[in-house]
Amino acid sequence: MNITVIGTGYVGLVTGACFSEMGNHVTCVDVDAVKIEGLKNGIIPIHEPGLAEMVVRNSKDGFLAFTTSLEDAMRASSIYFIAVGTPPGEDGSADLSHVIEVAGKIGLNMSGYSLVVNKSTVPVGTGDLVRNEIKKALEKRALDIEFDVVSNPEFLKEGDAVNDFMRPDRIIIGMEHKNEATPETRHETRHETRFKSGYGLPARSARATEILQRLYSPFSRNHDKIIFMGIRDAEMTKYAANCMLATKISFMNEIAGICEIMGADVENVRKGIGSDSRIGYSFIYPGCGYGGSCFPKDIKALIKTSKSAGFSPLLLSAVEKRNAAQKNSLFEKVSARFGNNLAGLTFAVWGFSFKLGTDDMREAPSLVLIKSLISAGACVRAYDPVAEPQTDREFPGEWMESGKIVFCSHQYAALENADAMFLVTEWKPFRQPDFIAMKKIMKTPVIFDGRNQYDPLEMKELGFEYEGIGRKA
Repeated sequence: MNITVIGTGYVGLVTGACFSEMGNHVTCVDVDAVKIEGLKNGIIPIHEPGLAEMVVRNSKDGFLAFTTSLEDAMRASSIYFIAVGTPPGEDGSADLSHVIEVAGKIGLNMSGYSLVVNKSTVPVGTGDLVRNEIKKALEKRALDIEFDVVSNPEFLKEGDAVNDFMRPDRIIIGMEHKNEATPETRHETRHETRFKSGYGLPARSARATEILQRLYSPFSRNHDKIIFMGIRDAEMTKYAANCMLATKISFMNEIAGICEIMGADVENVRKGIGSDSRIGYSFIYPGCGYGGSCFPKDIKALIKTSKSAGFSPLLLSAVEKRNAAQKNSLFEKVSARFGNNLAGLTFAVWGFSFKLGTDDMREAPSLVLIKSLISAGACVRAYDPVAEPQTDREFPGEWMESGKIVFCSHQYAALENADAMFLVTEWKPFRQPDFIAMKKIMKTPVIFDGRNQYDPLEMKELGFEYEGIGRKA
C-alpha cells in the first residue's frame, strides 16, 4: 500500500518506519527541510531503540522516503496519516493549528477518494474540525470528492515505541457514525432512539474499514487487535489512557509522601498493593514526577476541554498538582539537608531525560531540579548517556560558560567534588554502580535517589547518607 505520513516527529517517524517495515511504500513529509535532509542521509532526530536501523534499512530498500512536498507525496497515495504536533497553549489547551493546516492542504491537493487518519493526540471533536477543513478546501476548488476521516491514536511508550507499534496491545480506530441520533430524537429513551436512528451503532465506511483492516493485518496476526468505535470515542480513549496512567503514578507518589511522614517504606507498600490483580504492578513506582511529551500535555488538555464544556475535573486537577509538587521533592530534600543557601556546593546529577530509553527532556524532573539548584547558588555536574545534545535548548548558555553546570563524559566524572548525588533517570548503567569508587570520588557520600533504585540498608552499611522517595532504612 502507498501511504503518506505528515510529520516526522516521534509519532510520525515511528509510524512511517513501522509501516514500511511491512512492505508498504511510505513517504514521510515535514516542513523542516534540515530534518528531512538529515533523514535522507540516515540522521535520526530522536533516540528510540531500533528506529535508526529500521529507517536506514527501509530507505535503502525503497520502502521509505522523505520529502518537504506534501503535494508530491499525495500524487502516489490516497492514505494520509496526520502526525503533527499538538503542543499545549498557555491555557493548557491543545494547539490544533498544525492539524487544521494539514487538513486544509490535503483538501487542496486530493484528486480522488482519500482516507485521512488522525494519528496526533487531539481533543474530542477534532475529527469534525478536520472534516470541515477538508470540505472547505474542496468547496474552494468546486469539487465533490469522497473522503473519510478516521481517528487512530497512538499508544507508544518512548523508549519502546518500535516494539509497541509492531506488537500492539490494541489498535483503536474511530470512525464516523453515519446514522447518529438527531437533536430532535435525543429526548427519547435510549432504546427508542437506537431503534429509530441506529444511535450508537457505528455504520462504518466499508471502504475505510477494508483499507485499515488490510493495513493493520500484519500487526494483529495472532488475534484481531482492532477495536472499532466512534471517532469521538477514539479521541477520548487516547486521553483517558494517558490520564489513567498519570493518575496511578501521582497516586503512588502521594502514598510515598505519606509513608515518609508515617515511617513506612513505600517499596513494601507497592509490593503489597501490586500483588492485588485489580491493581497490578504497572505504573505504581514512586519517583520524582512524570514528564515527557504526553502525560503532562494530555492532562492539561483534558482539564481545559472539560472546563470549557462546563465540567469540573477534580481528580485530574489533583493529579496535575501532585505531579508538579513531586518534581520539587528532590530539591526539598537537599534543602532540608544542606539549607536553602547552596552557594559553594557542588551536586552531581545522573540523568536528564524524563525516562530511560529516550533523549526526550520535555517536562523532565531533571529540569526542575537543576534550575532550582543553580538558582540556590549551587554548581551542577551532570551526566546522561543519551540526552546531552538536547541540553542546549533547555539551559542558558551563560550557565555553561560560567561553570554553573558542567556536562560530563562519564557518570563517575560527574561525582568529582560532589557534596551529594541525585539519581533522576533510571538508566541501566546507574543501577549497579561501584559504590566503593563513588564514595572515594565524592566529597560527601550523600545520595538522593529519585527513582528508588538503591537499597537504603545497603547504602547505610556502605557509609552513605541516603534518601529515596518514601523509603525507610
